[in-house]
Amino acid sequence: MKKKIEGKSREWMAVAIGIVCLCIGTQAAAQQPVIVASLDTTQLLIGQQTVIRLDIAANYDSKLQLPYIPDTLMRGVEVLNISKPDTTDIGNRRMRIKYNYLITSFDSALYLLPPFRLIADKDTFYSNDLALKVSTLPVDTQSGKYYDIKDVMNPPFVLADYVHVLFYILGICILILIIVYVIFRKRKQKPIFPFKKEEKVYLPPHIRAIQALDAIKERRLWQQGHTKEYHSLISDTLRKYIEERFNVNAMEMTSSDILQRMQGLSEADLVFSHLKQTLLVADLVKFAKYGALPEENEGSMMNAYLFVNGTAPAQAALENDIKEENITQ
Repeated sequence: MKKKIEGKSREWMAVAIGIVCLCIGTQAAAQQPVIVASLDTTQLLIGQQTVIRLDIAANYDSKLQLPYIPDTLMRGVEVLNISKPDTTDIGNRRMRIKYNYLITSFDSALYLLPPFRLIADKDTFYSNDLALKVSTLPVDTQSGKYYDIKDVMNPPFVLADYVHVLFYILGICILILIIVYVIFRKRKQKPIFPFKKEEKVYLPPHIRAIQALDAIKERRLWQQGHTKEYHSLISDTLRKYIEERFNVNAMEMTSSDILQRMQGLSEADLVFSHLKQTLLVADLVKFAKYGALPEENEGSMMNAYLFVNGTAPAQAALENDIKEENITQ
């Protein structure tokens, strides 16, 4: 009795193992990439178009090399366009990729289209074969009506076809007028261009810096809550002034580098502290989100004025002193 029970249990165990192996094999086969090709229509007239649709199913982690045929599917069948792949999730860590080939043919024949090749990781998979029949237009050979070749016909007049000729003629006329004008001005011993060029007035760096500071002051930025922009403009104005006045590349330097460079100049020795205070407050406002007090905002502008006036050339400084004396009187 025990032997019968043990025999039956072994049989049931073998069946269970077989079912598990079959399921595993089926699941492994289902996880392989699949590529299916289909035609919208299998019969065409010469010059007509149809679409080959590719449907690919593969795992997400598979490295796929999709079929790509740039211009000719085979001799006699041309590829006009390839759509972008459309990828969707089909569950079980698998994806579905669909895209289309727009094809045409100008030779009548029965074409057996080659299968499309899909490379997944190190394996190669092929689609099913497709057949396409391309036929010519039917010719009526029974009616007996034949026509001679028509004479050459003159195309209708279209103004747009001659626009470029009009532009050529207009350009030649303008060129002739320019040549006549130049010869006439030369004979009269007059300049070719009668308009006098405006002479650009060059302002010294300190004048331009003062004008820039005046413009910043008139905008009343910090009074409107734009403190960061206010200090940035003052700092940039001083940097441009230092670059033009002392030939220092201040626009590309940090504030500490500028102060270190200016500290050794005798011309800026008396007003160095004004420059230092202005740049340090500007850095705090711009980079540390420091909320400057009204006194500090006004002090930065005043220090900027003092630095520019204190480092201006001697003649310019004398003129500024005279102006200040006249204003006080």
